[in-house]
Amino acid sequence: MSQYLSDTLKKLRTEKGLSQQDLANKVFVTKATVSRWESGNRLPDAMMISRLAKILGVDVNVLLTAAAQSDDCPNVILVDDRKLILTGGLPILEEVMPNAKVTGFTDADEAIEYAKSNRVALAFLDIELRDTTGLELCRELLEINPRTNVVYLTAYSEYSLDAWSTGAIGFLLKPITPEGVREQLKKLRYPFRTGGEGA
Repeated sequence: MSQYLSDTLKKLRTEKGLSQQDLANKVFVTKATVSRWESGNRLPDAMMISRLAKILGVDVNVLLTAAAQSDDCPNVILVDDRKLILTGGLPILEEVMPNAKVTGFTDADEAIEYAKSNRVALAFLDIELRDTTGLELCRELLEINPRTNVVYLTAYSEYSLDAWSTGAIGFLLKPITPEGVREQLKKLRYPFRTGGEGA
């Protein structure tokens, strides 16, 4: 199995005899940013991956392949401030994606903290959250990891136009159903093994 981008970056940097600070200086970021990349807490965007490939002397596809490598047990999150939605939705997500580690959150800040220390492969986000919106949460999750697939959940179809401008891949009307989830999995921008039907 290919190494993750974080492991690959650390290995290539070490082979080049560069410290984290040296690499940071060459690609014009802070040492803390390089540290986050190497710990897996953040992923560089496509432009930065290209820049890193040049500095580290490798084909950009080496880093892109490493970035695309997904967990055998991908992290999937469901964020909704109504516990009833979590109670009903989490078992359905686990049924459809038996290989996934599915975690629910009623609080957007907790979801963000989780995403900083876990690579989130797929996020189902309620659009209307208590202290923020799913649209804003989507932007924050994609800043942490641009390869997170985001699907919005709502009871109101009129939100769909706003949703498409945020980088989300899909839109699911409540209540969550196995069929609806499977339909969204066909649209993943960054696919991963779900362990379910057709995986």
